[in-house]
Amino acid sequence: MTNLRTISMVAVLLAGAMVAEAQQAKKNFRIGFLSAVDAATEADRIEAIRLALRERGYVEGQNAAFEFRYMEGKSDRLAGLAAELVKLNVDLILVLGGAQTVRAAKNATKTIPIIMTGRGPDPVEAGLVQSLARPGGNVTGITLLSRDLGGKRLELLKEAVPKLSRVAVFYDPATTSSVLEVKEILPPAARSLGVTIQPWEIRAASDFDKVFSAFRKERPDGLYATGGGAVIRTNEKQIAGFAIKSRLPSVYDNSEAVDDGGLMYYGTDYAASYPRIAYYVERILKGAKPEDLPVEQPTKFELVINLKTAKQIGLEIPQWTLMKADRVIK
Repeated sequence: MTNLRTISMVAVLLAGAMVAEAQQAKKNFRIGFLSAVDAATEADRIEAIRLALRERGYVEGQNAAFEFRYMEGKSDRLAGLAAELVKLNVDLILVLGGAQTVRAAKNATKTIPIIMTGRGPDPVEAGLVQSLARPGGNVTGITLLSRDLGGKRLELLKEAVPKLSRVAVFYDPATTSSVLEVKEILPPAARSLGVTIQPWEIRAASDFDKVFSAFRKERPDGLYATGGGAVIRTNEKQIAGFAIKSRLPSVYDNSEAVDDGGLMYYGTDYAASYPRIAYYVERILKGAKPEDLPVEQPTKFELVINLKTAKQIGLEIPQWTLMKADRVIK
């Protein structure tokens, strides 16, 4: 009799689990995307995340609905866009931006899970999570250490251009991570390399024309574009075009800029991060709490060199530098 009761209880539990799993599969999850830039700039990254989610069984139009909100470089819109996603009662918010964008989402909700996708500074330093191992609160995800790799980018640019002595650095003074990179990360690296950095503030798209004009008088030997600010990121194609026209070797903090004509990129292999973003989405949609999911750091880095651009600006990349490249655009 006891065995029959045990079997019966097991059967009930299994049936309950199967029903719960079926309900989980049938539910139409609503996923919010909050971006610091515009739809065109985010297109490739969003498509990669969509594919990673699809591979885990979350298909838009079948069991998932996506809600997109783009700041388009206008920081005054950020709080309102985050609030819109909260009003839509999304199941979670994917933040495609740095600390400012994550903070806007965090200010808008204390209950909806927020997943960082890697942009911006160390989330502990920025006060977004308590620690990487135990985030606490409703924020978790990945951090790509973009700012911390600034010294290595400068080193690789110097290696590619041995005569490099003055480097113009574009940064957004309203973005904390960019300011820290310019004031704390790059100066010691520049000194060790015998390079002088020339910081240029970029607050709006209109500033580029002024800076480009100033370059005629204070011509640098190279160009370094930080990626902390939305204004710089949405105008990277324009920056790359100017660098080519001015025959300036340039380095960036994301590989998309090199695809658009920039010379070099060194940093996290972004493609490797998309499956991890989908992992966080799946874990949370299946009931895990953000506070229990450790923030992940990158394990794979890449060097991308645009050899076509090098030829256009009359630069011969040393063979030992090319041999380090994970991807060469010809």
